[in-house]
Amino acid sequence: MNWTTVESELAYTCEGFDVINETVELPDGERAAFDWLREAESVVVLPFTPEKRVVVIDEWRHAVGRVNRGLPAGTLEGDEDPEAAVGRELAEETGYRPGDIEHMTSVEPANGFSDAVFHYFVARGCEEATEQDLDPDETIEVTTTTFEQLREAVREDDLRDGRSAFGVLYYLLYDGQL
Repeated sequence: MNWTTVESELAYTCEGFDVINETVELPDGERAAFDWLREAESVVVLPFTPEKRVVVIDEWRHAVGRVNRGLPAGTLEGDEDPEAAVGRELAEETGYRPGDIEHMTSVEPANGFSDAVFHYFVARGCEEATEQDLDPDETIEVTTTTFEQLREAVREDDLRDGRSAFGVLYYLLYDGQL
């Protein structure tokens, strides 16, 4: 079932991802073109305050032309460990610092055309500790909500960010026993 890469070239690059163009040989000997996205690994954080509220962000998402509610998330930097990225990303996007951090799962959300990996964490005991330190292309407002409201937002198609919806549903699937 394995494909063999015959040729590979960088077709496009930008801050955030690369487009790779490959010629591959299929198991039957035929050759085909295959384009895919190369992305750095990311973390997605389900952050609970000591009062059991969830820290969420409202962020402008230009590709869909609207503000989306979601969980804090971001790309690992260099050789950064995913757990270290949780604290850094949470602080940068929200100003909150986590207490306890626990890994929930890791997924390949679109492995038909991307090598992206999302590492999901639940963070408990999150408290406001610093100012946001946003990237120049981030427009984020921070608020808190209940987990039940997030669950209902997924059910009602109001939480449209796929990374965030998956994190909420994964946590719900295990009844918050993580």
